[in-house]
Amino acid sequence: MASVNQRGGVLFFDFRYQGIRCREYTKLEDTPANRKRMQKVLDRIEQTIADGSFDYATFFPGSAMAQRFGGSAPQQAPAASTKSVKPDAATPAFSSFIEAWYRQSLPGWRKSHAATLRSTIDRHFKPYFGDTPVGDISKADLLQFRAEVAQRKGRAGNETLSAKTVNRIMQALSQALGEAGEQHGFTNPAERVKRLKQRRIDIQPFSLAETRQIIATVREDYRPYMVVRFLTGLRTGELHGLQWKYVDFERRQILVRETLVRGEIEYTKTDGSQREIAMSEPVLQALREQHQRTGSFDYVFCNASGAPLDNDNFTHRVWYPLLRHLGLDPRRPYQTRHTCATLWLAAGENPEWVARQLGHVDTTMLFKTYSRFIPNLTRTDGSAFNALVAGVIDAQAQTNTAAARPAPKAAAKEATR
Repeated sequence: MASVNQRGGVLFFDFRYQGIRCREYTKLEDTPANRKRMQKVLDRIEQTIADGSFDYATFFPGSAMAQRFGGSAPQQAPAASTKSVKPDAATPAFSSFIEAWYRQSLPGWRKSHAATLRSTIDRHFKPYFGDTPVGDISKADLLQFRAEVAQRKGRAGNETLSAKTVNRIMQALSQALGEAGEQHGFTNPAERVKRLKQRRIDIQPFSLAETRQIIATVREDYRPYMVVRFLTGLRTGELHGLQWKYVDFERRQILVRETLVRGEIEYTKTDGSQREIAMSEPVLQALREQHQRTGSFDYVFCNASGAPLDNDNFTHRVWYPLLRHLGLDPRRPYQTRHTCATLWLAAGENPEWVARQLGHVDTTMLFKTYSRFIPNLTRTDGSAFNALVAGVIDAQAQTNTAAARPAPKAAAKEATR
């Protein structure tokens, strides 16, 4: 009876054809998913043998047994594949599957994420994998794909894609292949592909003095904007998408409920990004001043027609010219968020409170990102502990000295001897 067996940890087909026992080995690991996948193929083999339509070379390209049974053995599969057998002949072409996966997943994605995936599919996935059966894609194929993607030009045109971007592309591919594996009974080859190591981003927050200088120097119509930007920790999309209906003057809170992405209002980056930011006194006054200017529009910070601010316009016409004018090192506007975080921590605010204000689920990211700035800003660089330990040691030394000193009467008696 036909069966799927294993030898040395890899699986092979074991069946009889025309009275001859046939063994066809694969390079598939002995896992439940691979056994299930091969069993489906074996069922088809038995069915075609029974109805007389079995063609050895069709099921096992390149096998010596194909010639023995009168079939012409096709050429070997490309070397990039790690599978010697294609038991997944029924799996769809990658190009058709990825389109179906995209359509099925679309309702659960943000518009910006969907647009990014659409671009990734068209620029990277389909040109490389094309009509390859989705079940034929191996770990070796994925590693080769990643190596090629990593050499492609980034947005600036003069640098290759960052490890972060490459990892994001591979993550999307892994999700698609994972779904394909569940539907067609094979192991997702991307599960065994490790992520590229990403460089730690070196943040460059502004000092308190620089923050004051920027706010004092910026043109008057942007001063409230700068105050809110520097002293709330809002992300650019959250700030530019902020509407007056989410500004609670009575409770002195900014309600973060939406974000502006590619000119459209969307749900925030994550559920954790939904939060209430406490207004400091400067922020409260800045928003009151801004309300006199744009209170009749929906958006807090908008142009003369009421449309939200354009980030590129602000960056290139206001932000960078201002930094050059002040002689400050050029930094992305996002550094205002980092600046706010370091100022909160420097002021001694509870880290858990700071994390909530920033939209983080816990303090892990907070300490990972800002820990090196806290000692210099708060002067809590271990000196307090040193003072405490020194006090303990001094007290112990005084105790020991007093214990070793002879009593006055005993000392006097000893002196008269």
